[in-house]
Amino acid sequence: MIEPDRDKECGNATIQAPNALQAPNTLSQSDPLTQHSPRPVRLFISTGEVSGDLQGSLLVQALQRQATKRGLTLELLAMGGDRMEAAGAKLLARTSAIGSMGIFESLPFVLPTLQVQRQAKQYLQQYPPDLIVLIDYMGPNLAFCEYFPERFPDVPIVYYIAPQEWVWGDQWSWGVKLFRSDLVVKATQRILAIFPGEASYFQSKGGQVAWVGHPLLDRMQEALDRDRARLALGISADQLTIVLLPASRQQELKYLMPVMFAAAQQLQAKLPHVHFLIPLALTKYRARIEQAIQRYGLQATVLAEPQAASSDSAATSLTLQAIAAADLAITKSGTVNLEIALLNVPQVVMYKVNSVTGWILDRVLKFSVPFVSPPNLVEMKPIVPEFLQDQATPENLAQASLALLLDTDRRQAMLEGYQSMRLALGSVGVCDRAAEEILNLVAASDTAVKEEN
Repeated sequence: MIEPDRDKECGNATIQAPNALQAPNTLSQSDPLTQHSPRPVRLFISTGEVSGDLQGSLLVQALQRQATKRGLTLELLAMGGDRMEAAGAKLLARTSAIGSMGIFESLPFVLPTLQVQRQAKQYLQQYPPDLIVLIDYMGPNLAFCEYFPERFPDVPIVYYIAPQEWVWGDQWSWGVKLFRSDLVVKATQRILAIFPGEASYFQSKGGQVAWVGHPLLDRMQEALDRDRARLALGISADQLTIVLLPASRQQELKYLMPVMFAAAQQLQAKLPHVHFLIPLALTKYRARIEQAIQRYGLQATVLAEPQAASSDSAATSLTLQAIAAADLAITKSGTVNLEIALLNVPQVVMYKVNSVTGWILDRVLKFSVPFVSPPNLVEMKPIVPEFLQDQATPENLAQASLALLLDTDRRQAMLEGYQSMRLALGSVGVCDRAAEEILNLVAASDTAVKEEN
């Protein structure tokens, strides 16, 4: 077991001391993975940030279900967060708070990331995995794409939720390719795609791709509807409610929250009876968010998940209850946009990075994308309004929000767009399909090694 008093703090990361973990049983490369194998199959899963921890926890649960069907015992080692640990993974490092968007924004996380990776590498050198799963978390996991094939040439690598180069395209600047689909394709034995466009893109680059669908389809099966969510939160049926989702990263408190709260202030002036719900992505953000609520004079309730949101149940998630109960969401871009869409709640999306970072991306690197929010990316069409950088102003957010609250036709058009998008996400059972792909690859790899011997 992991003993918390042996953890070492590193910036925003918690690195587990190697001897705080029990030494795993060794799975001999010559032993076939039959239904009667007494030895655990050791998987290493690498992810980070709040969204990666969520996706990782869903996969961990599915891997355990599928392993049980096959009579296998799994040893799941991970870089992740509370959700993954609650689901049954043994954490080598806590990375749910390590993450940023942008150039300068990433600098504070460079050292913690390197230390976390070094810790994981040292542990895995002593106890090699039978398969490696990389989930999202582009920067650190691309570094692993270079390291693992050299250090563990016979260990299969799966990338689940690959970098979004399929959105960005083959962008070059000053003769340098900005993104590395070639590295992902070369390093992996399987890419598990969650979007149809993602699957097509990596297939065109020569990747071994399986489109499994989007894992939120599974998670949202348990989510409460509007009436039950309002009942759970004690909100009356006629209360005008807006959910604000400003931050899952530290930098977003600085760049997104002031703009979003200023927009909320304008809405409150026009709609005096409105009430705001603000779920916390991480409990450590509570103080700054509550101070901002006071500063902007918002009629708001802060919702914090018990035990830093370690529970993975969609039915009990306060964040999902707040979204389901709302008449509108004003939100940062990210995975949460898809959760909002699947709950049929209209939304306004925003994102900002440091102005210098934005200038470099635009003027120097000539970086451009058609959309940033998942609902728009699924079919590459504008279902939800997006306000980025200079367009992300309180006035624009407030105006778009009022339009969705007061214009029935505009609201209905967005809900119809959600329905079309939902059909393109695949079918329920995503996480189990991903788990089956992974375990099949482990079995195939073990059989190949046995035949060579």
